[in-house]
Amino acid sequence: MAGTDADDALLVLTAMLLTPARFPSVLGDDYVAACAALALEPYEEGYGLVLGQDGEGARWTVVVDDVSMVAVAIAAWDCGMAHDLSPDERSMVCALPGWPLALTVAAPGVPAPHDPETDGLGPAPLAPPDPESWGPAQRRLGADEIAERWALWREQIDDAAFVRPDGERRGEAAGGTGSDGAGSENSGGPGSGSGGGPGSGSGDEPGSGSGDEPGSGSTVGGGGAEPGAPAAGHHPGVRRALSEAVAYTRTPPPPGRIRSVFASADTRTLRVDGPGWSLVARTDDIALILLDEEPGAVLPVGRGPALPGLLEALDALAPHPV
Repeated sequence: MAGTDADDALLVLTAMLLTPARFPSVLGDDYVAACAALALEPYEEGYGLVLGQDGEGARWTVVVDDVSMVAVAIAAWDCGMAHDLSPDERSMVCALPGWPLALTVAAPGVPAPHDPETDGLGPAPLAPPDPESWGPAQRRLGADEIAERWALWREQIDDAAFVRPDGERRGEAAGGTGSDGAGSENSGGPGSGSGGGPGSGSGDEPGSGSGDEPGSGSTVGGGGAEPGAPAAGHHPGVRRALSEAVAYTRTPPPPGRIRSVFASADTRTLRVDGPGWSLVARTDDIALILLDEEPGAVLPVGRGPALPGLLEALDALAPHPV
């Protein structure tokens, strides 16, 4: 991307989409919030975000309205192919100082990445969230990591920890003592076969003691997963998250709260967010929840009779771009 002279040229390092179906979660719980974080109008067509450095090494995030051009470049890079991304000035909406995410690469032949000198004019430079703290941005980034590496995280969850509705833990003989008393209730939630479902307002919510319940959690971060988090089925934050997810099926949330991406021929990976919580799930498997009030903890929710129907209903609400 070239300007009037060499110092104005943007050396492109990476790019991202900002659309209702795909946007940097670090910016917000939904597409509207993500646009607001960059002072952009939440147009349905969306934007492309081009991250790079100028001739002096300063970090810039350039917003363009040519979404297709950015999408083609990202698809080529994902396939390991070289592809030149050089938006012209006609497609440029604005240039924002800084980057919303930390990058491990830098442009060759220019000074190390740094925030540009703005003399106090214009918006403050964008900056990635502090990795040493925990809050909404870190929670959403943790959920993104799980969604991208589902198999790695899933293999750390022991199915034997989940309690069956009759109190029998997987791997134990019938009549064993694995129940903690939470699995004896009947479910009228989605997929239970009892007439309840998303929007019915009847029965228990997923994870409320009516399905398979987890007995331990994990932690997200550089150290990987570790056991010892609270049992998700009894955690009030998890109950709140699942209840709000069910509410989404009755009153659709803002665009981007529910996102769905291809996982396999018959499976989708869901990313669902709400105030203080993020959910990651495979439509044929369990769900993993992160909470603002549980720093780094990953709380699993077993399928039970209710979760499959909820995931199916959420997936139906998510955009499925071609």
